[in-house]
Amino acid sequence: MIDVCIRYVATPENYINQILLGAVAVATVGLGGGIYLVANLGAGPRDGLMIGLQKKTNLPIALVRGTLEISVMSVGWYLGGTVGVGTLLFAFGIGPCVALSLFLVNRLFN
Repeated sequence: MIDVCIRYVATPENYINQILLGAVAVATVGLGGGIYLVANLGAGPRDGLMIGLQKKTNLPIALVRGTLEISVMSVGWYLGGTVGVGTLLFAFGIGPCVALSLFLVNRLFN
């Protein structure tokens, strides 16, 4: 998918359009995650941890996923990694996007 996007989606020049593209990318990842989780195609490590923690704590899936992503981002930053606007968009946005996607996909196909 990255190869297709690099070839056909132009890189935005102005900052606002770059932020919008980043937000659309986070929403797309969230939608993809919701689709494959509802289809039981096998959760990856972070998704499996998200599902397990949500079942144990009964907290909203958005909060659980957001906490996981923000924790991972914080540890990475503490270890010397860089944190930019895209990193922040993903860390704070993927939880609500996955939750919305799970809701929509369940609603449409169940």
